[in-house]
Amino acid sequence: MSLARLLSHKHISAEALRFLLGGGVNTLLSYAIYWLLLPWLSYPVAYTISYAAAIFTGFAISTWFVFRAPWSWHKLAAFPLVQLFNYLLGLGTVTVCVRYLGIDAKIAPVLATVIVLPANFLLTRSLMRLRVQKG
Repeated sequence: MSLARLLSHKHISAEALRFLLGGGVNTLLSYAIYWLLLPWLSYPVAYTISYAAAIFTGFAISTWFVFRAPWSWHKLAAFPLVQLFNYLLGLGTVTVCVRYLGIDAKIAPVLATVIVLPANFLLTRSLMRLRVQKG
């Protein structure tokens, strides 16, 4: 299914727009932390710390704003696993950009975000749609 067809559905389109807006806010927070740490830490360490800090705000934004899903401990516990996949893909992209393509370490996370974004949306949406049994 093409991205245009996927986004042509009204509900998914609204979710996608909220995902971009919420993700934009969370990404800016992550970048601010990364850039603040970069003078003192190597880029992989700065990236890791900024990514970890943004996981919790990302969960809150995804749950309540983007997907308007009920909050649960199970989803909170699973959310870092989704983010682990995104992190590894993002860190790999940052590393390739800096080491092999000669891209500035300050810019590389922007490219990583563009590459990771579609997978992040689909995995997060799947998690938020899970129905957790109570009891």
